[in-house]
Amino acid sequence: MVFRGDERTCLVVGPDEMAHRSSAAEVRGRQRGDRVIAWTRVGTALMITVLVAVIGGSGPLATKDGMAATWPQTPKVDPPPLPADPRTPQEELDRLGISGYADQMSVRPGESVTFRVSTKSPAFQATMVRVVHGDADPRGPGIKEQAVESDVNKQYPGRYQTLPLGSYVTVPDDGDLRPDGDFTIAAWIAPTTVPGSKLNPIAFQRTPVGTGAVQGIVTKWSEAEQTGYGMVVDRDGGLGLRLADRSGRVHAVGTGVKMQPWAPALRGVEPRGAVRPQHVNSSGWYFAAVSYDAETGKVRLYQQPLSGHPNTSEAVVTRTIGARGLKNATVPLLMAAYQGAGDRPAGFYNGKIDAPRVYDRALDDREIRALRRGGPAEGAVASFDLSRNMDTDRVVDTSGNRLHGRAVNLPVRAVTGHNWRADEQDFKRAREQYGAMYFHEDDLGDAAWKPDFTWRVPDDARSGVYAAKLEADGRVYHATFVVRPKKPVSKVALLVPTFSYLAYGVTGPFVNGLSQYSQHSDGSGVVYSSSLRPIINMRPYTTGPKGEGRPWQFEADTHIIDWLESTGHNVDYITDHDLHREGGKLLDDYQVVITGSHPEYTSEPMLDALQGWLNGGGRLMYLGGNGFYWVTPLDRTGTYTEVRRHDGTEAWQGAPGEHYHSTTGEYGGLWRFRGRPPQQLVGVGFTAQGFGSRLGTGMYSRPVVRSPESHGPNAAWVFDGVKSTGPIGDFESLQSPGGPMGEELDRADYALGSADNTIVLGTGAGFGDEYLFVKEENNTANLMEGGTVNWLVRGDVALTHYPRGGAVFSASSISWAGSLFFNKYDNDIATITENVLDAFAADKPLPGTG
Repeated sequence: MVFRGDERTCLVVGPDEMAHRSSAAEVRGRQRGDRVIAWTRVGTALMITVLVAVIGGSGPLATKDGMAATWPQTPKVDPPPLPADPRTPQEELDRLGISGYADQMSVRPGESVTFRVSTKSPAFQATMVRVVHGDADPRGPGIKEQAVESDVNKQYPGRYQTLPLGSYVTVPDDGDLRPDGDFTIAAWIAPTTVPGSKLNPIAFQRTPVGTGAVQGIVTKWSEAEQTGYGMVVDRDGGLGLRLADRSGRVHAVGTGVKMQPWAPALRGVEPRGAVRPQHVNSSGWYFAAVSYDAETGKVRLYQQPLSGHPNTSEAVVTRTIGARGLKNATVPLLMAAYQGAGDRPAGFYNGKIDAPRVYDRALDDREIRALRRGGPAEGAVASFDLSRNMDTDRVVDTSGNRLHGRAVNLPVRAVTGHNWRADEQDFKRAREQYGAMYFHEDDLGDAAWKPDFTWRVPDDARSGVYAAKLEADGRVYHATFVVRPKKPVSKVALLVPTFSYLAYGVTGPFVNGLSQYSQHSDGSGVVYSSSLRPIINMRPYTTGPKGEGRPWQFEADTHIIDWLESTGHNVDYITDHDLHREGGKLLDDYQVVITGSHPEYTSEPMLDALQGWLNGGGRLMYLGGNGFYWVTPLDRTGTYTEVRRHDGTEAWQGAPGEHYHSTTGEYGGLWRFRGRPPQQLVGVGFTAQGFGSRLGTGMYSRPVVRSPESHGPNAAWVFDGVKSTGPIGDFESLQSPGGPMGEELDRADYALGSADNTIVLGTGAGFGDEYLFVKEENNTANLMEGGTVNWLVRGDVALTHYPRGGAVFSASSISWAGSLFFNKYDNDIATITENVLDAFAADKPLPGTG
C-alpha cells in the first residue's frame, strides 16, 4: 500500500507484537511481515484512514516469531454432504421430522402461550425448557437447557399438519355473484409463471412453468363439484374460461396463444440461458376479459398486452359453445386461485392482478374497449379497488353491493399497477396507479395449524428464552419464545432481536423457507415474514453436532445468554416486538440494554425509543455487527414484518416504484438513506462482510489491535485485566476461526454520523479479499472492494458517550459473541465485555468522564 506524503502517524505491529508509532516514511523502512495501521485526526476524534498494509506483501497478522498467524486449535473436520434440495417450505419441514410454533413471540408470567405441532409420528413428547445455550459445537458449552416443571410435560397424539401455501382473495358467496346466465370478468394481469412455457429465465425450477397447471385469476369455480365459472391462465399459457352449464357439462375455452411472463427480477440474471424478447413481457401487463352470453352460447376472450411491441401474444377469440345457462357454485369468489377439494383453494396464480371486475351480463366490444381505456365500472356486480386499505387484509368492493373480500396469506400490496407512469414512487401520492396485488403460490401469512396444548407461564417464572421441546422418533424441535418479566427485576435487559429472527426465519443454501432472504418461486423477493408458522432458525441445534455450519442469529445469541448466565449476571429479557409496541417506556427502568449478535432489522418506534433512552442517560452494549440497518415495520396485528429492499447489501432487490411499505406507508430500504445511519445511534455502521466455515476452511476472522486513543483515561478502563500485550482475541472462537472480528463488520465514520467523542478502541483488520466492502458505499465498479486493498474493510470496536452519563459500547462484529467462551469465559474478549457491563451497570459516571 502506498502512503501519499509523510504527514500521517502510523501504528505498526511488528514481529514482537508490540505497537510502534511511526511516520509514513519510517513505515516504508520497516521489516517485511510487519502489519501497519495508519491513524489520522479529524478535529478532536481519531479516525482510521489507512487500515492495513503488509510491508512487502500481504497475509495474516504477524505473531511473536514473525510467522503468519494460524489457528491450530481448530480441528479440521470434513463437512457433511450437502442435503438434497428440499425445494419447498413444506419439504423442509418434513425433513425435520417434527416442527411447531408458539402463537406469541413473548409473554409475561401469568399469561398463556399455545403451541401447534406437526409430525408424521403417532405421538410426540413435549417438555417446557428454559434455553441457555443452543450451539451444539463440542468446543463450547454444548446444549444447555433447564427443564421447567409443568403439567403440559407429557406425550401427545401426533398429527401431520401442512403449510397452506398460496395467497389469494376470498369474497363470500352471494346471490349477486351467481348470475342466471350471462357474465363478464375483466382484470389487468401480469403473470410471472406461464404454464406451458419451456423457458422462464427468471423463475426458479420449482415453479409451475412447463407443468401445464391451470392458475385461477378471478373464479367462482368449484373443482370438486365441477360447477361455476371463472377466468384462468390455461394449461397452454393462454387466457382461459371455465364454466359449467345447467346440464352439468363443463366447457373450457382458451385463446390458445401463450402469454409472455413478466420477469420480476431486476438484476439481469439469466440463470436459464439467454433471454430473448419472446420469452418475457417487459411491460408485464395484459388486459384480460372473458364474457358469456347464455342465450347465444357465445363466449369471448380478450388477451391484449398493454404494450404491443415486441409482444406478439395478443388474442381476441370468439367461440360458440353448446351451453345454455349456467350451473352456479356456492363457493366463494376467489382471486388468484379457484376452489379445490374441500374448502382449500387450488390453482394458485403467480403475478399481479389489478382492477378485477365482475358483471352479470355479457359486455359488448364497445364496453370492453372502454374498460381497457380505464372507463368506469358502470353496472358491475363487483368492482374491487385493491389500492384501498393496504395496511389490512381487507379488499374493498366499490360497486355499492358491499361484496368486500379478504386477502389471505399476505399477497404483496403497495405494488405498481398497470397504469403506473413511473413519475411517482410513493403510493400514497398516486393510489390510482397502485391498484394491484402481487400473488404468489408460496405466500404464507398464517399456518393456521390446530392447537395441541397451552402452557400458562408460572407467576414466578424467571425471565428468559423458553421453548416447548418437542421430541418424536429421535428428532427434536424447539418451539421458542421469550418470557419477559411481569415488572423489571434487573437494571440490565437483553433485547432479543425477534425482528431479525423473522427476517432470517427459514434460511439456508438449499431452503426456500419464505424468509426475507428468500425469493418466491417466480423470482421475486419475499417482502413479508410471519411469526404464525415454524421459524426453524429460531431454535437450538441449527448447526451440526460436530460444529459444522455457522451459528447465526438465535443460536449465535445464545453465546451471549450463556455468558451472562455463567458469569452470574441476572438480566431481564425483552424483545423487538415489545420495544416496537411499547416504545421508550419499556426502557425507562433499565440502565443497561444489551443487543444480540446481529440486530439488523429495526422499526422506527424502536429507533426512537433507543435514541430517546440514550439521550436520557441509558447505556447500550451493542454486541453485534451490521445492526440497525434495514427499515422494518411491524403490521398492525403484530404478527408479521415487512422489508422493502433496495440500494443496500441485499439478497434481492425490490421493483421500481415499490419501495414504500404497505403496512405503514413509510419509505423502505436502509435507515442510512432515511437520514438515520447506525453511526448516529451507536457510533459505527456496516462496512464489510465475508463468510466461511468455522471449522477452519474459507475465511478467517481477525483479532483486535488497540488504538492509541484506547490508552486515554476515558477508555483505558475497558481493557483492565486484559492479558495480551499484542493482538487481542487471537484464539479459537465458536463463531468463526481467527478472532472476534468477522463475518459482518462495522466501522466508525464521522462523516456518516459517528459522534465527535466516539473513541475507536481498537480495530480488526488484515482480511482477505473474501471480505468485501459494502455495496451502498461503492460508487463505481472497481478492484478496490476486497480486504487486501480497501482500508474500509475493517471492524472498529468503539465507545461513544451520550449526555447525562449515557454511552454505547460497540463490538462491531457478529463474531464477537462467539469469542466469549474461550477458556471457559476466562479470556480477553470476555474480560473487555465484563468490564463494560460492570461499568455501565454501576450507579456512577463512567471512568474518565468525571
